[in-house]
Amino acid sequence: MPKIQVLDHPLIQHKLTYIRDINTGTKEFRELVDEVATLMAYEITRDLPLTEKEIETPIGKGKSDVLAGKKLGIIPILRAGLGMVEGILNLIPAAKVGHVGLYRDPETFEPVEYYVKLPKDVSERDLILVDPMLATGGSAIEAVNSLKKRGAKSIRFMCLIAAPEGVKAMTDAHPDVDIYIAALDEKLDEKGYIVPGLGDAGDRLFGTK
Repeated sequence: MPKIQVLDHPLIQHKLTYIRDINTGTKEFRELVDEVATLMAYEITRDLPLTEKEIETPIGKGKSDVLAGKKLGIIPILRAGLGMVEGILNLIPAAKVGHVGLYRDPETFEPVEYYVKLPKDVSERDLILVDPMLATGGSAIEAVNSLKKRGAKSIRFMCLIAAPEGVKAMTDAHPDVDIYIAALDEKLDEKGYIVPGLGDAGDRLFGTK
């Protein structure tokens, strides 16, 4: 069974409140998403393996822990996922970044892949797939399909806000993908928006309508 973890750290929840607020402008919205992504990255990397390294301090020699060389990759779902990338890179600057682009077919309403660019060694990396919202789950499910088709073996999904319907759809489709969210909201409305949610994350990040 996948792990579904709500990251309820007080700083995450405080900043998320202002992300939701209709009165928060584009500049502040971007900055807050960036900050929350950094805070969430602390939690999602909590189980990274460590190894001991011998070092010399100003006082003498000793042993201390360093990361055990695990390769990481950050994969935003275009376009809204781009708003979370820099916040994670602030914490993990050596991670490689790939991109998955999807659009919704106007007739079937199903997500369609239009762009994928990934690190060449994607099969050797622990991938963090990011998107601010997990609503119906369609885009996230298709993005994971795209990654798996290209050899990805270890994928985690990270988002700000999720609806129960999206979480269920994602876990049914990909039970091997752990999900990390800042808030699990009430439901989807008739248009597929998360309630209470935060509106359209892409529009609010980039100042579009």
